[in-house]
Amino acid sequence: MKKIYTIPFLVTIVIKMGCEPYSKSYPALSNPKMYEANEYVSPTTNPDQVKVVTWNIRWGCGRLPWFIDSCGERALADYDSVKIILQKIADSINVMDVDILLLQEVDIESKRSGFIDQMQFLLNNTNLNYGAYASMNEVDFAFLSGLGRMNTGNAILSKFKLTESERIKLRLRTDQSKIFQYAYGSRNILKVKIPELSYGGNDFYALNIHAAAFATDDTKKQHINKYVETLLEIKNNNDFFVTGGDLNSVPPGSIIDFCENDKCDGEECDGDYENNEAYQASYFDHFEGEPDILAPLYNSYNSAINLVDANLPHNYSHAPSTSLRRHNIKHDRKLSYLFTNKNWVDGASKTHQSAWEISDHVPVSGIVVLENR
Repeated sequence: MKKIYTIPFLVTIVIKMGCEPYSKSYPALSNPKMYEANEYVSPTTNPDQVKVVTWNIRWGCGRLPWFIDSCGERALADYDSVKIILQKIADSINVMDVDILLLQEVDIESKRSGFIDQMQFLLNNTNLNYGAYASMNEVDFAFLSGLGRMNTGNAILSKFKLTESERIKLRLRTDQSKIFQYAYGSRNILKVKIPELSYGGNDFYALNIHAAAFATDDTKKQHINKYVETLLEIKNNNDFFVTGGDLNSVPPGSIIDFCENDKCDGEECDGDYENNEAYQASYFDHFEGEPDILAPLYNSYNSAINLVDANLPHNYSHAPSTSLRRHNIKHDRKLSYLFTNKNWVDGASKTHQSAWEISDHVPVSGIVVLENR
């Protein structure tokens, strides 16, 4: 399993002058940072269909053997390497002709990724016009391995204007000491309205989530519950949505133990699921009901990749370096999802496994039908 270093690194952080906290905290609801492309590209007027993609882009570092998630030793990627990866991401977005893009692990002002504002870069190098960004981890300065400043989070990019954006705070982990919990990545749901896709008094929303990965308590359950609650509010208001993200959960019916694939040298898969770090993010039964945690989503909404096909190898969206090095397996499980309370075009959804070199996750796409809006 990947070596887990708690990214807030409270014990190794310098507090800002004036006694301000080094790591930003958020209220239950807050305003995301909004973006626009330098040049506007006109989208199709009143489209009958929109293509939606979710993608965890791993902060533009590609297959870097990063010390936190791939048994590596590197902490920083250089500017030129990140720019090359970001251009490949942008090229992939253009080839897919994305209308609404849900991204996870986007950096905007982080030393580890050369301080590139990845939101602005992607908007300026794709046919997308508008963006909303919700930080997951904003740290002024981290000494650990020279990471320095970090700002990473969720993003929604779109050809269409985004309004009424909200950052919905998700619960912090409880399996950490208070000192680490204070500054641990504050995960969130990013929600935006897209007025151009609204019709007949029914609004249209896009939502993006990156649920907890390494928790051994029930934090992930709380995150998914809040996600389900947020979607239900939209549905009960007779409005429509497209949503997705990296849920860090396997589909119902999947195997639940990936420790042998993920473990690093010197680690053992000994069955101590609570205390052995080798099981963090590689074992999916840390709390009662976790193997079926996504069942409410599949039961209530339409999935781009239906449940019958979700556990087929060609729909695996996670591509860890450890599995490739140890077992020559490029993709080993599904963690990324798309759902809607409208309909998907039959046969058009795809898991883009050819993009495995660009991140440790691959894009998942689908086309939402907007007719009879």
